[in-house]
Amino acid sequence: MTAPWGARRKPERRGIVSVAGTWWLLHNRTYPLSRALWVRPCVSFVCRLLGLMGRAPLPEDRGLLFIFPQASRWGSAIHMFGMRFDLAVVWLDETRRVVDVRLARRWRSVCVPRRPARYVLELPVSWLEAFTPGDEVTWDEATKS
Repeated sequence: MTAPWGARRKPERRGIVSVAGTWWLLHNRTYPLSRALWVRPCVSFVCRLLGLMGRAPLPEDRGLLFIFPQASRWGSAIHMFGMRFDLAVVWLDETRRVVDVRLARRWRSVCVPRRPARYVLELPVSWLEAFTPGDEVTWDEATKS
């Protein structure tokens, strides 16, 4: 398995995200998704800080999965500085249950979840209604180029 996005020191950059990582297939176990959703894992501080800042909008079947060392409200908050498009944001706890879902507007400075989260999904806005608090989310660590 290749390293998650942000885990390498100097990843080659092409398109919307680094090609150094892998894409993982995401599943909503509570309400199955109507189409495939691939997420790129993002584990390093720099990766989580930069996220999608200054990038072009995501393709409809792609997103980012931020993985934090521990669950926290403020530690899993996202900023929208330098964003050129709105996002659907889904926060998950340690058990990968959805704890909050929000529309993050590009002009808003920060979004903080209502409850502590360890994982954060940044997705195209079209995915906003695909997740609700309490849903169980999993992912397959399968590679997709």
